[in-house]
Order: sequence, then C-alpha cells, then structure tokens
Amino acid sequence: MLARQFTFGKNERLKSRKQIEQLFAEGQTFTVFPYRMYYTVNREAFKSQNRKNNLQFGIGVSGKNFKKAVDRNRIKRLTKEAWRLQKLSLQQRLKEKDVQLNVFFIYSSSKLAEYKYLHEKVHVILSKLDKLIDENNSPPS
Repeated sequence: MLARQFTFGKNERLKSRKQIEQLFAEGQTFTVFPYRMYYTVNREAFKSQNRKNNLQFGIGVSGKNFKKAVDRNRIKRLTKEAWRLQKLSLQQRLKEKDVQLNVFFIYSSSKLAEYKYLHEKVHVILSKLDKLIDENNSPPS
C-alpha cells in the first residue's frame, strides 16, 4: 500500500481541454514565486461524475523563458516529483470533504531552479491550498 500512495497516475493529470479552459476562465489564482497557481474547488462535479480522483494537477512552462525543451521538461519533471511526494495529505482532506480540486501550476521564473527549492515551494502551495479548501468548504448557512 505504501508504494501506491505516492503515485501520479493518468487519472490525476489535468488533461481535459474543457476542464483546463474552465480553470483559466473561472478559477481563482495566487502566486508563490516561481509559480502562479490556478485552481477550482468543485463540490457538485465530484458527486455527479462519481470520480475516483478528487485532485487533478497540470503544469506549464513558458517557451518564451526557456527556449530548450530539455529545460522546460526538467522543470515539469521536478515539479511533478515534488507534487507526487507531498500531495497525499491534501488528497485525503479532499476525500473527507467530498470535494474536487483542479490545480494548474505555471512556472513564471526565467531561471532553472534546484529540486530542493521547488520542493519547498510546492509544500508552501499545498499548505495554502489546504487552508483555501477549509475556507471554500464551510457549510452553507
């Protein structure tokens, strides 16, 4: 079971063009340098679509800042790894609250960063998302 906790499967990737467009059009945003975050918290969609995954993730890196695909892919790979290792507590929290969260990272720096730095930033983002879920998910009065 331990090995299955830290996976990043196909169903956890934000691939649907419709969902991504909705995320950019209607989603909220915040910045934790070097990332700009877009996210949507959706309670109804999770219940109606009866999905197994309640957390979907995507990442983009500008070709303007990084001309070489090797550099863009490295940033994506390091960010995905940091996300994969730290997302578990957020995922469990979403299951408890019965909510779906779509998240999209945009890397906005023009410099390559080390893994340790990105890992710390992803941790900050996850704790911020955790707080935002509590705020957005307070019971209706």
